[in-house]
Amino acid sequence: MSLPKFILGDNTEYPNAIFVIHTEFPRFIINLENDEVEWFEEFDAEDQKELETETENAIKLATDFYDNEIAKYEE
Repeated sequence: MSLPKFILGDNTEYPNAIFVIHTEFPRFIINLENDEVEWFEEFDAEDQKELETETENAIKLATDFYDNEIAKYEE
């Protein structure tokens, strides 16, 4: 199965939260309400430097994805 790179998610137990799920490495969910990130990957010390760079970029892309999706709903 082919998945999109980003998926929007919500949950009634978290009524103010908006989640963006990143399905490619490094896989994570970001809660845009408070910018908390939950990782689906295990990282070792060697991965730390690459992770820092990738994380910043992936979170920006996730936020951009959300903004673009919301803009489509508003049209």
